[in-house]
Amino acid sequence: MGMPFSRFRVLRRLLPGPLPLKELARVASMDAPATTVVVNDLEARGLVSRETAPDDRRRKLVTITDAGREVIAQAMATPDPPPPTLTALSAQQLRTLHDLLRLL
Repeated sequence: MGMPFSRFRVLRRLLPGPLPLKELARVASMDAPATTVVVNDLEARGLVSRETAPDDRRRKLVTITDAGREVIAQAMATPDPPPPTLTALSAQQLRTLHDLLRLL
């Protein structure tokens, strides 16, 4: 699909609905300048749009477009098997790994 992971991360965070740029940065775990760069790129690709918030004309909401939803659908449909080192882990080891990663 030819996009960095950060673009997919932002698109996925927009699936539930539009977000202000500041909130999008927070939920995507990115700083505001990096989020602006990503949104600018996604907007140029036609994958997101910016609209004025109905309750505050100074605020812009970022919305995923139908094309952006299609990109996410294609990415989610692409097989991505785990690496062999993960498939060798027991169920208990996988639970422990999951718990540790959640703490990070």
